[in-house]
Amino acid sequence: MIAGAIIIIAIAATGVLLMRFRKRWLAKINIAFTNRITGLFAGWLPGFGILKHLGRKSGRVYRTPVNVFRASNGFIIALTYGSQSEWVKNVFATGGCELRTRGKRYELSAPKVVRDSTRKRFPFPVRLVLRTVGANEYMELSKSSAT
Repeated sequence: MIAGAIIIIAIAATGVLLMRFRKRWLAKINIAFTNRITGLFAGWLPGFGILKHLGRKSGRVYRTPVNVFRASNGFIIALTYGSQSEWVKNVFATGGCELRTRGKRYELSAPKVVRDSTRKRFPFPVRLVLRTVGANEYMELSKSSAT
């Protein structure tokens, strides 16, 4: 278990270093490999979640691991790859999504992208990572209900 966590941290650290220079390239690698690994624990650990959203063109259901944190009326999600990511477009197209975090499911709505170069709404260590990768946007979503 600890060895697996170390491998995941190493993969994430490598990703952070490369991301600043090759965001799109890294996004493709993450979709193919890293997201499958993070998907195993993202619905349970603090700071992580699985976003379930509907493809705006395909109608297919997608599950995307995200960095998510509680906000006063819902949640905020770090937009590591920016607001032009496919999952962000999908959430806007449908007006919401489902989030699984810390073992609970939430229906979320009213998506809004916020640009904030201070990243002040995130915990300090997360701010450092987001600054390193050049991420200064996040999505704000309102909580509809918990199931």
